[in-house]
Amino acid sequence: MIGLLAKAFIKDYKNYCNPDVRTGYGILTGVTGIVLNFLLFAGKLAAGIFASSVSLVADAFNNLSDAGSSIVSIAGYRIAAMPADSEHPYGHGRAEYIAGFVVSSLIILTAFEIGKESVEKILSPSELSVSALSFVVLGVSIFVKLYMFIYNRKYGKLINSEPMKATSIDSLSDCIATLSAAAAFAVYALWNINIDGYIGLFIALVILKAGIDAAKSSVTPLLGQKADDELIAGIRSDVLAHSEVIGIHDLAVHNYGVNRYVISLHAELPSSLTFTEAHDLADIIENELHRKYSASVIIHTDPVDADNSEADKCRNIVLSVLKEIDSGADIHDLRLTERSGQMYLAFDAEVPFGLKISDEEIKKRLTDKISEYDSSLTTSIFIDKKVY
Repeated sequence: MIGLLAKAFIKDYKNYCNPDVRTGYGILTGVTGIVLNFLLFAGKLAAGIFASSVSLVADAFNNLSDAGSSIVSIAGYRIAAMPADSEHPYGHGRAEYIAGFVVSSLIILTAFEIGKESVEKILSPSELSVSALSFVVLGVSIFVKLYMFIYNRKYGKLINSEPMKATSIDSLSDCIATLSAAAAFAVYALWNINIDGYIGLFIALVILKAGIDAAKSSVTPLLGQKADDELIAGIRSDVLAHSEVIGIHDLAVHNYGVNRYVISLHAELPSSLTFTEAHDLADIIENELHRKYSASVIIHTDPVDADNSEADKCRNIVLSVLKEIDSGADIHDLRLTERSGQMYLAFDAEVPFGLKISDEEIKKRLTDKISEYDSSLTTSIFIDKKVY
């Protein structure tokens, strides 16, 4: 159904990276979710009241909260689609993540409410009224929620949408919850054992876990998570494709919403290039990355004296110390320069996060080793944390 509606209402509906297409899918799936969840709420509420079942009534209000979540998601897509302005120069794309977090918060709140009602039902159980209507409503609900899980998961992956992924997780948990409610009715009908409150509590725990998982997925990009390995590899490959580039480091990718990036990096270029030549090359690479990744790109150029044998010796000494500390450590931006008759050795030592040795101890070990080689060198060392 979503595919047919998308074909009818979303222009260029298969261009999933297009911001307008993403917004279209977000609104379309959101409206579909509101309609389906409200219908499920009405049917379950009527059946739950008739059967005096807290698990069924709880499941009904869970569907009502899902409808509210869909409204929040639609608002998030609308805000995310707004163009950049003076107050938000990188756009409003992170509104999607905020919407995903709000949705997950509503899921968690619903879980607590259902849990509270279920505990009360356990302490004060009441008779259930089992009917064919109850099983029909539950069966329809399972079918509808499975369908919602499938389309939200499918299009959530295609357009890389956190709110949609959160909704798919919630829909799957709803299937489990509804199956549990059906089990409570079946047990009561077959053996006259009332486990309604316990099933309601189980449903609350399932919903709570779904909400926490969805919250993690939404909060992580807001905190500033590491970029996708494939994206990083692509950027590296594109920059190093230019023969003049010796290496790159300090690559940073900042996420301002889905497919909205700010990329910065240091490109090592031969010191033989003039300032103008290095600047022009940086501009060319920036424009290429901008077109390919729709990103703002900043490139800092570092001059490298590739034919300086003394600098090579210093590099090897530094690398030997760093490799003893950690095999993943590296060095970049090494410069051996003379100023007023004094030789200066400057470089960045790149080490992984989480080392037991402190940055100051790393500097001391490097300085001592360099002094053993040439005590006349003045060192300037910056400890850089390895991200990519």
